Order: sequence, then structure tokens, then C-alpha cells
Amino acid sequence: MAHFRSSVSIDAPRALVWEVIADVRRHSDWMADAAEIRLTSVQATGVGTTFECETRVGPLRTLDRMAVTDWEEGRLMGVEHRGLVTGVGRFRLEDQSNGGTIFFWDEDLSFPWWLGGRSTAALARPLLALIWQRNLRRLADMFKDGSAC
Repeated sequence: MAHFRSSVSIDAPRALVWEVIADVRRHSDWMADAAEIRLTSVQATGVGTTFECETRVGPLRTLDRMAVTDWEEGRLMGVEHRGLVTGVGRFRLEDQSNGGTIFFWDEDLSFPWWLGGRSTAALARPLLALIWQRNLRRLADMFKDGSAC
């Protein structure tokens, strides 16, 4: 299993940032690698929400099936990855003293043995860290240019 962590400071209150990330269908607005997100549950937010995310990294594509497993309104969203790559991910929001928000993104992912397992995880780590950090900057920029609202 490989652990990834990224974070970004967002110049917006936590409640506003939460509004943008609470509905998983909006994640493709700021995640460049999330080509398409389709709900597979009736609900769109909270524990029990399930969805499929068509993920694209360069020429590589995979369908990631996910379920929301942790939810603290306004603060935390956790998901379980049930596709080719398995594991858990978590978004956590914290208030900053200046009125902004720190967004933390943690992932613990496992790659299948037939795809190289730990070796692939080690090779993927710097690329995924770069992609996710860029995604977080895109999210922060949405609040600067007003497109988050």
C-alpha cells in the first residue's frame, strides 16, 4: 500500500469549500484526471453514496468504483476505492486563522499484483502526488476566479 498526502490553502471559508466538494459529481470540475463521474446511488452526498469515476492519466484509463464511507458535515469525506486500484481516500478541511481553509487530501492505495503491486505504487507515487497537488491548486483557483460558486 502506498500513502499519498497533499494539501493546499484556499482563500475561502470552510463552509464554502465544503459546498463545492460535498457533491462528488462536482469533483471533475477541479480534478483533471477525473474525466467523468457517475452516481450509482440515489443519494449524492453522505455515507452510502456510491459512484464511478472514469480516471485518465495520460493514455492510461481506469474505472474507479467508490463508496463514501466517512462523513463529517463541513469537515471530512472518506471514500473506499473498489476498482482496479483499491484503498481509501480522505478529504479533510480545517479553518485557518485568516478565514481561509486548509484542504488535506490523503490516499492509501494498493495496486494489483499483476500490475506490479508495490513496485507500481512506488513508480506512481511522484506522478500521482504531482497530479493531486495540481488538482488542489485548480480547486483553490476556482475560489479566486469565482467559478466555485
